[in-house]
Amino acid sequence: MKVILHTGAHRCATTSFQEYLRQNAQGLAKSGIGFWGPFRTRGGLFHGIQPGPARVTGRDLAQRAHGRLQIQIAGCRDQGVDQLLVSEENMIGSIRGNLRLGDLYSGAGERMARFSQAFGNTVTDVALSIRSLDSYWASALAYAVARSQQVPAAAQLERLAQAPRSWRDVITDIACAVPDARLHVLPFEIFGARPEAQLAALTGAKAPRTHARVRLNASLCLQDLRAGVPPSVAARLPDGSGRWRPFDDAQTAQLREAYADDMMWLAGGADGIATLVQDPDKLAAGLNPPRIDLTRGRPDDKQRRMSGSG
Repeated sequence: MKVILHTGAHRCATTSFQEYLRQNAQGLAKSGIGFWGPFRTRGGLFHGIQPGPARVTGRDLAQRAHGRLQIQIAGCRDQGVDQLLVSEENMIGSIRGNLRLGDLYSGAGERMARFSQAFGNTVTDVALSIRSLDSYWASALAYAVARSQQVPAAAQLERLAQAPRSWRDVITDIACAVPDARLHVLPFEIFGARPEAQLAALTGAKAPRTHARVRLNASLCLQDLRAGVPPSVAARLPDGSGRWRPFDDAQTAQLREAYADDMMWLAGGADGIATLVQDPDKLAAGLNPPRIDLTRGRPDDKQRRMSGSG
């Protein structure tokens, strides 16, 4: 049975993708596709995989988590599931952790190594959605402020813009933690609003289009942010309406340049550790692509005689 770990990331339409899978769970089951989402993974299924506060019972919680997962996976296999998609963005970390440390999933490698151990040798594929860093951090900050966090100061914004860690580092950490699995990277700009294309890319199956345009957990606009936070927090937000853009032009350009470098690395093969999933609706040119003249005038390769030259 194929087991796919969908690791998010946060603010990359992951919740909408999970809702799409949940709404179509019965139809997908008929096609041999199983789905575990946060409703299941956060109900105790992953308890003990990551270290943390726990009652002292003398039991090995990590070993119990491994056994629990193996029982659940065996049950899916017995039910005729050919592909099991496990979608949980908190596997690689949290938004609060990223903002608190001012870094991009710095513990992703260690966390995914523990999940790899818990799942054993059943994981065949890992999927990660990525997003342009300027819009990712802006969305993460809007998410935090909407939940009563403080508006970031200029020093924090500069720290995020100058952070050396990018998606390339996250991808490398995950690939090292789960070395025997195929790692698929899906750009949010292509797949964020198309969960059916994302599902088809991961499973190879024909994905249903029902419930494919549900949008959950979208970033609040400035006017909605100001209306939903205490007056002291709203006073620190800029005036105007529309999407909140906390970074200045120089910081935005720096973050976009880092993302462009990541995309170029992925398009070039990512050192063989990951695959950049392409847009399924964008067809490659054939052997004889049509010629499209983009400039006026005559082509430079045609001979032209100067006046009076003969």
